[in-house]
Amino acid sequence: MATFSIQRRERVDDSFLPPEIPAVLRQIYASRGISCVSELSMAAAALCPPSAMHGIERACQVLYDAMVAEQRIIIVGDFDADGATSTALCVLALKMLGCRNVDFLVPNRFDYGYGLSPETVQLAADMGAQLIVTVDNGISSIQGVQAAKQMGLTVVVTDHHLPGSELPPADAIVNPNQNDCGFPSKNLAGVGVAFYLMLALRQFINERGGFTGNPPNLASLLDIVALGTVADVVALDANNRILVHQGISRIRAGHCRPGIQALIEVAGRNQQQLVASDLGFALGPRINAAGRLDEMSLGVSLLLCDDLPKARTLAVELDALNRDRRDIEGAMQQEAISTLQRLELNEDDLPTAICLYQEDWHQGVIGLVASRIKERYYRPTLAFASAGEGEIKGSARSIPGIHMRDMLDLVDTQNPGLITKFGGHAMAAGLSLPLAHFADFKMALNKVVNQHISPSVLQGCLLTDGELTASDLNIELAQQLKFAAPWGQAFPEPLFDGKFKLLQQRLVGQKHLKMVLEPEAGGLAIDAIAFNVDLEKWPNPMIRWVELAYRLDINEFRGNRSVQLIVELINPL
Repeated sequence: MATFSIQRRERVDDSFLPPEIPAVLRQIYASRGISCVSELSMAAAALCPPSAMHGIERACQVLYDAMVAEQRIIIVGDFDADGATSTALCVLALKMLGCRNVDFLVPNRFDYGYGLSPETVQLAADMGAQLIVTVDNGISSIQGVQAAKQMGLTVVVTDHHLPGSELPPADAIVNPNQNDCGFPSKNLAGVGVAFYLMLALRQFINERGGFTGNPPNLASLLDIVALGTVADVVALDANNRILVHQGISRIRAGHCRPGIQALIEVAGRNQQQLVASDLGFALGPRINAAGRLDEMSLGVSLLLCDDLPKARTLAVELDALNRDRRDIEGAMQQEAISTLQRLELNEDDLPTAICLYQEDWHQGVIGLVASRIKERYYRPTLAFASAGEGEIKGSARSIPGIHMRDMLDLVDTQNPGLITKFGGHAMAAGLSLPLAHFADFKMALNKVVNQHISPSVLQGCLLTDGELTASDLNIELAQQLKFAAPWGQAFPEPLFDGKFKLLQQRLVGQKHLKMVLEPEAGGLAIDAIAFNVDLEKWPNPMIRWVELAYRLDINEFRGNRSVQLIVELINPL
């Protein structure tokens, strides 16, 4: 198991924030880069304008012409939650804007791979496509777009992934990460890009007198935007925080899609108290389970569903898939841990980059397994599954300081032909290679990584917002922190640290440590829980004092509300 140290964020000037904001929260905001009060505005009017997106005017023209001609439009999505929400949003928005001939296609990831492949283009053509609109994919689909153009199809690419050196020959491309795009927020998820295109299209149609009454209110789709944005773990910059806040506000008020309501119900969440983490850890995984184990069309169908009873039935199916996914992932994770333990390596002997392969592992969950092993050992981890015909597919997850895509590029440069194909970014990547090359790949990757990092990179550290006083451990502050902002990637939920006396400890749910604590300075006893603890270490009645990194939370049980610490790290003292 990796060991982590606690490091407190440096205190920064927060005097520019109004005094009515609690002191703890002012410091939290300032330490996350808030530099003026206006950045705390969650009003929709503060969103970046669609007109700033390069290529969006051309995309609107192409879509408008297709709608006027009543051409068949096929939305081609990706197989994760961002892809599903992007797909559903485009279908719903186009229908609201007057399109009468639109459908969607999410190709099976195991049969057709990622993006707009030539095979996927053929599927769309078989559905009668005249215009293909990609969502959350397409920026690297050179061959697929070429195939579509050769068939006489029109193609609009909407994506948020980083473009390569060559762009696809699409009729229009909308992507804030194009080199010549001046859109201020580069962190939009695929669903955010799709939403911006639909906003621009509404204005485009309205300027041409296309609506007999008021233009449709696309803000009604912000619940879908919020779900896809949080589930895709994109950085919550100011613009994304507004999108997420607006979507969650609609959900709390009961103004959300039946499918999202059904997901909230099956996940056992409180709709009126919903927060961003619920989207990321409860709703998103259930949508993702469809793409991991089955076909994402089930997730899209749920989001498109207008009938709550039917949506509940679909949500139950997704919940069952998610349970299956957890079971498969858990078994694979345990197999991976057992493999490492059989090697009888201590932490100092672990390879810098962990590479694991097992023939019967499921392609749909290798990324999750890689993520869990990475968290356990704090090493970049690659998990591989069989892809048939002597090929294996891998999913990589990295740690700060090791840019996984760059490492794979170096391996490929130094060892031509070792890797069949690869792609990704700093913290996550995917690749394929012949099984016969697996051992050589492991050696080559570790050689490259060891050449480009210092040992300090492998020392895990949790960054906290400091210590709370005993008087701060109250429901009022917990409530304020919970609803202060949409917390998430690059705008992390407040995390505190402190020393506590361990009054009681016991296991609940077989692997969670329930504790009663007393702050070092004294005060009332407080409840705490640490999830998925190391059962070889806990519970331990010999340990009386602990150092914790924790989140301040509220426990609601049988109508009673009390403060509770959600423990992220527990170090014996």
